[in-house]
Amino acid sequence: MNNTIAQRIYDFLKDFPPFSALKDDELMTICEHVKIGYYEIGDFIFEKDEGLHDAFYVVKDGAVGIFREGDILVDECDEGDIFGLRALIRQSAYRLSAKAIEESIVYAITSDLLEKYITSNVDASKFIMASFASNSLTPHLNADQVRLYSLEGEFSNQTDHLVYIQNVVFAKSPVSCIESTHIESAAVTMTEKKVGSIIITRDNRPKGIITDKDLRTKIATGKFAISDKVTAIMSAPVITVPKNISIAEAQITMLRNKITHLCITKEGTMDSELVGVLSEHDLVVTQSNNPSFLIKEVKRALTAEKLRDVRQKAQELMHRYLVQHIPVSFVSKIISAINEAINQKVVELSLEEMKKQPPVRFAWLALGSQGRGEQLLLTDQDNALVFADVAPGDYEETKAYFLELARLVTEKLNMVGFEFCPAQMMASNPKWCLSITEWKNQFTDWITHPDEDKIMLSTIFFDYERVYGDSNLVDQMSEGIFHAIDRYSIFLNFLALNAIKNPPPLSFFRQFLVEHSGEHKDLFDIKARAMMPLVDAARVLILSQNVKDHNNTIKRFEKLSEIEPQNKALYSACIDAFKILLRFRTVEGLSANGSGRFIDLKSLSKSNRLKLKGCFGSIKDVQELIRVRFNLAQLM
Repeated sequence: MNNTIAQRIYDFLKDFPPFSALKDDELMTICEHVKIGYYEIGDFIFEKDEGLHDAFYVVKDGAVGIFREGDILVDECDEGDIFGLRALIRQSAYRLSAKAIEESIVYAITSDLLEKYITSNVDASKFIMASFASNSLTPHLNADQVRLYSLEGEFSNQTDHLVYIQNVVFAKSPVSCIESTHIESAAVTMTEKKVGSIIITRDNRPKGIITDKDLRTKIATGKFAISDKVTAIMSAPVITVPKNISIAEAQITMLRNKITHLCITKEGTMDSELVGVLSEHDLVVTQSNNPSFLIKEVKRALTAEKLRDVRQKAQELMHRYLVQHIPVSFVSKIISAINEAINQKVVELSLEEMKKQPPVRFAWLALGSQGRGEQLLLTDQDNALVFADVAPGDYEETKAYFLELARLVTEKLNMVGFEFCPAQMMASNPKWCLSITEWKNQFTDWITHPDEDKIMLSTIFFDYERVYGDSNLVDQMSEGIFHAIDRYSIFLNFLALNAIKNPPPLSFFRQFLVEHSGEHKDLFDIKARAMMPLVDAARVLILSQNVKDHNNTIKRFEKLSEIEPQNKALYSACIDAFKILLRFRTVEGLSANGSGRFIDLKSLSKSNRLKLKGCFGSIKDVQELIRVRFNLAQLM
C-alpha cells in the first residue's frame, strides 16, 4: 500500500531545492522518514542556546521567524525555506531562536538523511552553501560560514565548456633569433620552420617579435631593406604572459593590446626565460567561439550598419557564454573589449567625415556602466568629450568642431544599438563637451557645492574611461577631481549618503520590494535596488582611498581588499553578490530582448530567488560600514 502522507510530502518537496536535485527514490526515502510539526503563533521550534536537535527544518505552510536576542527578527522563512541547518552542520547549540509568526506546518529531516542523501549530492550541496549565505544576517563575519555561492567559476561537465578556463596550449619550442640577425636570415628561418612569427631574444629573454605582417608591410613595400637587422622592423616591447595563462585571459590580453601573438615566459615577465609563443591561430583552434574575429570585423568595418552587425554577434556570443556558465567577470571583459573597439571605430569613422583634423588634442570618454566595463547589454549611451585649452579667441570655433564630431559619433552609436541618452548625458550636449579647464572647474563646483543633482552627476561622470584620444587630458581630469576632494573632503560624506539611500531591497518580512505603480508595477528593479548600491559603495570607498586607476566595481572591491585586509571578507562577499546580480540582469535582458533592469520575480525559481536574497546581506553590511566610516548619523 502506498504511503499517502509520504507521497504528499514528496509532491511538495520535489519542487524546492535542495530536494529537487535528488533522485526520485532518494527523495521518497527522505519523505517516508519526515516528522511533521504543527506550531501556533508564538510557538518556538527551537530557542537560542538550546541544545541541538538532530534535524533541520523545512516550512510547509505559514511562516517561521528567526530571532536574535531581544526578540529582534532577523529573517523570515516561508514556504519551502530551510532553517536550523547551520547549527546541525556546526554541531553546537543554537545561536538564534526560531518561532512561528503564523500558524505553521514544519517538516523535520534528520541529520542521517542530510548526510546520506543531500550533502553527498553535488547540486544539493551547492544549494546548502547558498542557504548559508542568504539566510545569514552577516554571512562574511563568521569564520564558520561560507561565501555566497554563485555560478561564477562553475561549468557544466562538458569538456568544450571547460576549455574556456583551461590553460592555453602553446608552441613550447618557439622559433627565435638574436638581435644581430639579418631580416633575410630570419625570413628564411620562418619559411623553413613554417611559422608566422619569430621572437628576437637576448640571453633567451624576449626583446621583440617579427610576424608575416611585418614582412609584408615593412619589407615588401620597400620601407626597409632585407639586409637590415631584425631590430629595424621588430615590434617591441613584446607582451609577455606566464605559461599557466587561461584561454580567456589570453584572449583578453590580445584584445586589449591589439596583437596576435603573446610570448610565454617562465615567470610571465620580459626579464624571464622564453619558453613558448602563443598565436591568435592557436586560440582559434582551441576555442571555436573566439571573439577575436569580431574585433577584426570591427577594424574592417566602414559603416555604422556593419558595426551594428558585429555588436549583434557579440550579443549572441555573450548568450552562448552565459548558457555555458562561463564566469560573468570574463564575459564582461570580452564584451567590454568589443564595445571599446566599436566606440573607437565610430570615432575614427566620424573623424574621417570631418572636413579637417582636430584643432587640438582631445579625448572621448565613456561614462557610467561602459566606463566601468560593466555594459553587457545594449543600454543607452553615456559619454563626454574633453579637449585641450585654447586661446579665448579660438574657443567658439574649437568647441563647434568637437560638438559636430560628437554629433556624428553619437548618431553612429545610436545606429549600432546604443540608444541616445534620454537625459542627454552625451558629448553632443554642450554641457558635456568641455575644455580641460572647464572640466576641472565643473568637478570643483560639484565637489565644493554639492546638492542632489550634482551628486547624481558625480556618480555618473566619476566613472569615466578613455576610449579614444589623449590620455594626458584624462589624467589631468582625474588629478583635478582628487585635488578638489582633498580640499573639500566633506564631499565624500555627501557621496556616502547617496551610497546608502537605497537600503537592502527586502521588506520587514523578507519580501522583495517591487515597483508599486507605473509601467513596471510589481516588477523588481535589479539595477536601482541591488546593483547600484554596490556600485555606489565601491566608488565612494575607493575615492576615499585616493585610488585613481580603478573604475570597475569588482576591481574596486578587489583593490579595497588589498588596502583594507581587515574588511576582505566583506568586500569578497560584495564581489560575489555583484557577479550574481550582473548575471541575473544580463540573462534577463537577453531573454526579454531589453535592458534586463526589471525582473518578474514570479518567473524565478526558488533557488534563484534565494540567490538574489543572498546578495542583499552584502549590501546591508557594506552600507553599514559606510555609515560608520563617514559618520553619517550626524548628517542624516
